[in-house]
Amino acid sequence: MTDHADCLFCKLVAGDIPANVVYEDDQLLAFHDIAPKADTHLLVIPKRHIVNLNDLSASDAELMSHLMLTIPTIARQQQLTGFRTITNTGAEGGQEVFHMHFHILGGAQLPGF
Repeated sequence: MTDHADCLFCKLVAGDIPANVVYEDDQLLAFHDIAPKADTHLLVIPKRHIVNLNDLSASDAELMSHLMLTIPTIARQQQLTGFRTITNTGAEGGQEVFHMHFHILGGAQLPGF
């Protein structure tokens, strides 16, 4: 399901790099971030390599719907009653790994912005 052999997240999907996985299905993988910014900090990625939101097309609507509907399920499984979901798009948007991913942050009162 991966497209880019040099992509860190594609290597996670392939099982070449270990991850602390909390959720997996045929389209998505969710795991703990190795540099957490909150008490709970998870990453949710599509198994198929997509660089970021700018690379989406109409054919990705079902995948994105599944991803957005699954994020609250993952948060509930982690006993999060409130959480923040963030995705960064492009280097100027703060994206560091160029495989689309969504952060789930929670576990304590998060500051507003």
